[in-house]
Amino acid sequence: MTFDIEIVLRDRDDAIVERVSHEGNEAAAWTDADVQSVLRAMLGALDRARHPRRAGSPDAEEGFVALRGFSWIVEPTRDGVVIAIEITTGAAVAGPFDIPQPKLDGMVTRVLAAAAPSRPVVH
Repeated sequence: MTFDIEIVLRDRDDAIVERVSHEGNEAAAWTDADVQSVLRAMLGALDRARHPRRAGSPDAEEGFVALRGFSWIVEPTRDGVVIAIEITTGAAVAGPFDIPQPKLDGMVTRVLAAAAPSRPVVH
């Protein structure tokens, strides 16, 4: 399935749209692994928007994507639901997806809880 991610960086007035291809299930049949993949795609799109030269380089490597340190919400729209995330450098909205809002909200909660460190982290 494909979906759009709309990105707005903090220091810019315009939005960037990136079309993403998700190799997993359609939204109605998503598993936690699918949700994890979509969240990683959203954070990766934010990074590519922030660092376009690095993203366009033929030898650019995809960096490690940690599923922590951002705010999120699953919001209903007239066409389905969207996932919105915000980090210090900007925000991204992905969707709409054809899945009930409470179900997706619970899945995002589980995915992020599973990604949380099991012991305190010192920064």
